[in-house]
Amino acid sequence: MNTATIEAAIISLIIRIIILAPVLWIAGRLLAGKDNAKFTDAVWIVILGSIIAGIIDFFFVASWLSLIVVFFIWLGLVKHFFDCGWLKALAIGIIAVAILFLISLFLALIGIVIWSFTF
Repeated sequence: MNTATIEAAIISLIIRIIILAPVLWIAGRLLAGKDNAKFTDAVWIVILGSIIAGIIDFFFVASWLSLIVVFFIWLGLVKHFFDCGWLKALAIGIIAVAILFLISLFLALIGIVIWSFTF
């Protein structure tokens, strides 16, 4: 593994932390409560989930089996760190995806409006 690959992996991890941790934290606070869902826990979920997913994808070359395994690992991390059950972890994941989608949609709309005013 060369230096550029390691740097790209570190930058990718930092971007994932910046984007995913707050969304996961918000979803966790909504469903697991503020006592169980700490921001540092969300950061650890993103770090460990990303590293484990990268390792699994490296060895299994992104097959359907690896996708299912990574899905359950992410759910297990949410379950462990937010101290909740499997169904609540699944609900937190679904809410996090919905929040991320809404934020992305909002930012896209802002970008379209700004772009339309430049021409």
